[in-house]
Amino acid sequence: MPSNDPEAVWRLRGIRGATTVENNTREDIIEATEELLAEMITRNDIESSEVASAWFTTTPDLNAEFPAVAARLTYRWSHAALMCSHEMDVPGSLPSCLRILLHVNTPLRQNQIQHVYLRGARVLRTDLTVNTEPSRSGGDLLRRLGREPEPYSE
Repeated sequence: MPSNDPEAVWRLRGIRGATTVENNTREDIIEATEELLAEMITRNDIESSEVASAWFTTTPDLNAEFPAVAARLTYRWSHAALMCSHEMDVPGSLPSCLRILLHVNTPLRQNQIQHVYLRGARVLRTDLTVNTEPSRSGGDLLRRLGREPEPYSE
């Protein structure tokens, strides 16, 4: 997201995303990863050159392919640091889940970042998937709960 504002302050931000994968096949893992990345990129107006790194995780039941393959094939992210690993196998956790943590250089403030939860992973963060308007923030939630947020400065 190139900024025309010479006063814009660029920061490294983390952008989270999660989805579920239909089957433990190479094709389904790549398809789900491409869909999730596309939505994360679109919602946050990300340029490939702004991606510092990406951490892809899957639940242990997904092992037919590395999700990072989709980033290399589809988005040509050959210079960004990409890492894949498995999530902790917590009893009762969502199965067939693929997660991404993007580290992106951006002028967006932290409360403007749009985290993305698709398919069955919407249940993981209902606070983010019910209302995805960028004007909402944690401070709004705290005020509704009767507490004032800590002052925020950049």
